[in-house]
Amino acid sequence: MLRFITAGESHGLGITAILDGMPAGVEVSDEELSFELSRRRKGYGRGKRANIEDDQVMITSGVSDGKTTGAPICVVIPNKDHVNWKGRYVPILAPRPGHADFAGMVKYGFDDCRPVAERASARETAGRVACGYFAKKLLEKEGIKVLSWVVQIGPISAELPPADKRMLSEREAERLFELAEASEVRCPDFAASERMKNLIDEAREKGDTLGGVFEVAVLNAPPGLGSYVQWDRRLDARLAAAVMSIQGIKGLEFGMGFKLSEVPGSKAHDPISIPNRPSNRAGGIEGGMSNGEIIFIRAAMKPIPTLQTPLSSVNVKTKEECRAHAERSDVCAVGSAAVVAESMVALVVADALLEVRGGDRW
Repeated sequence: MLRFITAGESHGLGITAILDGMPAGVEVSDEELSFELSRRRKGYGRGKRANIEDDQVMITSGVSDGKTTGAPICVVIPNKDHVNWKGRYVPILAPRPGHADFAGMVKYGFDDCRPVAERASARETAGRVACGYFAKKLLEKEGIKVLSWVVQIGPISAELPPADKRMLSEREAERLFELAEASEVRCPDFAASERMKNLIDEAREKGDTLGGVFEVAVLNAPPGLGSYVQWDRRLDARLAAAVMSIQGIKGLEFGMGFKLSEVPGSKAHDPISIPNRPSNRAGGIEGGMSNGEIIFIRAAMKPIPTLQTPLSSVNVKTKEECRAHAERSDVCAVGSAAVVAESMVALVVADALLEVRGGDRW
């Protein structure tokens, strides 16, 4: 079983991630891992924090001479911003609507929301991307790729064929990824990218934030990953849980997703043929298992809840109505969330692959 945990707070000493179950013999490098983490930090609409951190990682166990050893891998990512917060404690007394602030404070019995904000912060996803890097390297040895791109920010959408008419080839998916990597908002439609950037600028000026939609594609996944025999072994259920666990994700679908409910069965399912099917409405998963087609996931991210023009809230000490807490934050982080989703998807697919292939070394 491939499993991981993260530890650390947004402004603490750093983020620690431990990945267990990684086979021995997978080639990895500090430079590649740092590059993967840099992809999470970048993006138009990110806040000043992204410019402070450089995510210089320390792999403290599980890797020797550039190869995994089979032992748990521990990655430490120092927080450079920690020195700016050392000795400071800024309480959050007005919970932010849409944030974990209020429910977390009540759940754990805090007097204010600061401890919740520190751990619930998306800074934690640096640890997920670190673990996802190792999963990607394992999948890479089997020719499996996990790619992502942004298709919508706010009301602005990329000019791509709709899901029910799209049958991406592997090369087309790789091209969308290449174009996304060259875009500041990680959108493969450059004209739409410019409109998205303008919209982000407008939101920033208003003290507002924006959400959006991204897609993740898994190429070359063999048929039979996952299982139909138990609910918690179904691949789509595991992938959905992994992506929905990312901060701010509120919706998810595979293939045609919700639009499948609008058409008859004759137009909803993918005829079986050799070597490839003529369509991929199922998004590469049938009966909880991969079917050999591209696994295609679409996820919706809500706007970030920390607003510079805050919504109404209540002071948790005085019980008086007030404006919600505001501090430094992103305006839009959809592109970064897509990179995190790549990692979460890679971890699930790698785990499912290990179930089928087994082995302590690769």
